[in-house]
Amino acid sequence: MQDLFAIPVVATAVLSPTAGYVMLACFSVLWISLGIWWGRRATSYDGFAVAGRNVGLALGTATAVATWITSNTTMLAPQFALQLGVWGAVAYSTASFGLFAFAPMSGRIRQLMPKGYTAVEFVRRRYGSLGSVPFLLISIFYAITWLISMSMAGGKLLEVLSGIPYPVGMSVVVAVCVTYTLFGGMYAVIGTDFIQSLIILVGLIVVAVAVLTRIDIADVHSKLETNRPMLLSVFFPAALMALFNNMLFGFGEIFHSNVWWSRAFAMREGVGPKAYALGGVLWLPVPIVAGFLGLAAPALGIGISQPDTVGPLVAATLLGTGGALLVFVVVFCSLASSIDSLLAATADLIVNDIVEPIAKSTQTGLKPDGGVMSDSAKRRASTIAIIFLGALSWAVAYPNVGTLATVLFFAGPMVGSCIWPIVGGLYFKRPSPLAAGAAMVIGTATGLWAYFAIGWFVASLVGAAVSGVVFGLATWFAPDDFDFSTLADEAT
Repeated sequence: MQDLFAIPVVATAVLSPTAGYVMLACFSVLWISLGIWWGRRATSYDGFAVAGRNVGLALGTATAVATWITSNTTMLAPQFALQLGVWGAVAYSTASFGLFAFAPMSGRIRQLMPKGYTAVEFVRRRYGSLGSVPFLLISIFYAITWLISMSMAGGKLLEVLSGIPYPVGMSVVVAVCVTYTLFGGMYAVIGTDFIQSLIILVGLIVVAVAVLTRIDIADVHSKLETNRPMLLSVFFPAALMALFNNMLFGFGEIFHSNVWWSRAFAMREGVGPKAYALGGVLWLPVPIVAGFLGLAAPALGIGISQPDTVGPLVAATLLGTGGALLVFVVVFCSLASSIDSLLAATADLIVNDIVEPIAKSTQTGLKPDGGVMSDSAKRRASTIAIIFLGALSWAVAYPNVGTLATVLFFAGPMVGSCIWPIVGGLYFKRPSPLAAGAAMVIGTATGLWAYFAIGWFVASLVGAAVSGVVFGLATWFAPDDFDFSTLADEAT
């Protein structure tokens, strides 16, 4: 599998550095301004963290689509197709199944914890420290990994399209997202997501139509059949493994991530299931459209410097300066819509599941009457957390080591091992803290072994499978009898 990453290099920037800097400056000012404007409504911590729990269907659907159309969608789906063929593009589209499955779960979450803030809070109340400690570590590690992969994508995009040095582009993207998230929290994130989702969907449609009018699909198929027939094979072993691996990775990503739980808490009651289902429908064709660009690259003879830049590079090469500008806008929006979501949701984790429990245990910074941190104390903690996360992702992304796939999928077995504890904990009384903790720890360990011993394309699959077996056996032999009403009682 390693030789799949050894694709010969060379490609030159399509836009001039000057055009790149101008576009970067314009969109930076736009997102920061919009973030400040929408953030005016975040007058309390509840508004800052979960947008007042009053998000409707339109904004809810838009934020689901924009957040899930990440730079990994627009850049990794073409990379999958380039390296794994037709199955590669299909494999990435299976991530939409996670949105469909989370739709009813979001309603259940809102019902069980109407005043909740984070996924870790649920796991802590459901399973105690035996389940919440490994889950918190996995959640924080995954969020940082996702942040790093998107920070890298921002630098790679600007470099391949306009020649802006990777460190400069990456630094600006991170700084812009940190800035407007600081001002508005979830209000700013969801507000900008609405505009970003419209730009992304319209831009992708325009790019797809323009590309299809400039190339002959039959010619692409013929050249692939002659020069790289495995890309068209339905029995490509690595691609078939990646198909199921990515599907389970998508389930694990959404089921465990506070990015999605915080939106479930932010949406009005009854909105979540509709918003996530509709978001899945809108997202499903996006990786297939983007993946076609990866399939076209070998047939068109376009040299690729790094596999994860193939999509933007093919579109920009075929469509010229106008295409490069459009691709720039689409991918920049997809970057911003996901980085801001991660910053806000992960800051919630740090404040509610690390800082506040420590404050309670030390009796520091507490309200005399309620025993919890005040609004102003939580806002200060959120500000520090967002700045810390931005600085950390910038520092790790700066060396530009590895591709987006290898960076992101390192967390695959960890999130895959969370699928069964989350689903079982939400719907069934019998799963115990021992079952949840053992499933996450053993599933993560075996999945990471598979990552290094076999490859990233099976790690999530192995982690989820082993976690499921352990969770089922532990539940069978050591069942619990959990009372779900305690979740609402404690959250009130």
